Amino acid sequence: MRRALVVLLATLTVAPSASAALGLHVSGNRLLDRHGRRLVLRGVNRSGTEYACIQGWGIFDGPSDAASVRAIAAWHINFVRVLLNEDCWLAINGVKPQYGGHAYRSAIERYVRLLHRHGVYVELSLIWAAPGTYPATYQSGSPDEDHSPAMWRSLARTFRHDPDVVLAPWGETVVDAHCFLHGGVCEATYGQNNTPYRTAGMQQAVNVMRRAGYRGPISIPGIDYANDLRPWLSHEPRDPRHQLIAEAHVYGKNTCGSVSCLDATMAPVARRVPLIFGETGETYDASSCGSANTSAFMGWADAHHVGYAAWTWDTWSSCEALIKSYDGTPANGYGAFVKSHLAAVSASTYRLRR
Repeated sequence: MRRALVVLLATLTVAPSASAALGLHVSGNRLLDRHGRRLVLRGVNRSGTEYACIQGWGIFDGPSDAASVRAIAAWHINFVRVLLNEDCWLAINGVKPQYGGHAYRSAIERYVRLLHRHGVYVELSLIWAAPGTYPATYQSGSPDEDHSPAMWRSLARTFRHDPDVVLAPWGETVVDAHCFLHGGVCEATYGQNNTPYRTAGMQQAVNVMRRAGYRGPISIPGIDYANDLRPWLSHEPRDPRHQLIAEAHVYGKNTCGSVSCLDATMAPVARRVPLIFGETGETYDASSCGSANTSAFMGWADAHHVGYAAWTWDTWSSCEALIKSYDGTPANGYGAFVKSHLAAVSASTYRLRR
């Protein structure tokens, strides 16, 4: 009996460490860290890596060194969403060699490692892509069958041993829920003639990433520019690992840009799977430098254990920019509010600890 008890106790002590070895992982509607704590991801978007490379003048817009990452971390964040370009990742469609392929992928890997060293989890999201020989110069209507599966495969292989990233196969789509799940020729078009193209679906993305060896969370956005989550649960991809996150993008002028809409359409999803506002801010057209919408969205998210990434940690001369300098100085009232709010909830914003 005593020996059996010792064996039982040994078994019980192994289980938590086995769970912790998973790193970032989903359990029901909770996102957990490697220590088993409920994790709410709160941070910012870092835009630039989706457009500088395809425009032919760099990989990042602004610095990507340790000082710049310390400035981000000083806002009490634990999360950065990094945006990717399909052509740059795959070195296709005329991307300059110094900004594409191995150079691009290595720069992203270095930046992710640097963010991790400063206690930050990372979402890597493909958002700029295009079919055939058409260059990926903007966010098209949906991922393309021509190149996106190869990009997903490579991305998954690259980060399959990193337990502290979330991979996102797409940002914002204009196709319906069925096409977004299964792919096909639907509403997505490209070029001046609005030519339809064959899209790749989210079920394919999950299949490709899992077969490539990635075991961590995958973030699947809603439809209608990631603002409509009503069909999310009925069109959730099948994942043998049950490690999916729902992602919404919420701005003040979106169709679902009110607390009442969040209650009606997003709260039911958050009760079933982890939910994150991968992008959030004042108004989609960035005409406001205030904080009325953002304060409502972030307050709702905090109350529902929903994560968020404010748009955007860049020094653009518009109300979208959180900062006016990469030392972290807020650009306007919007940026000042986000900084103060992140500080106010910092006690429950668990940082990455390896």
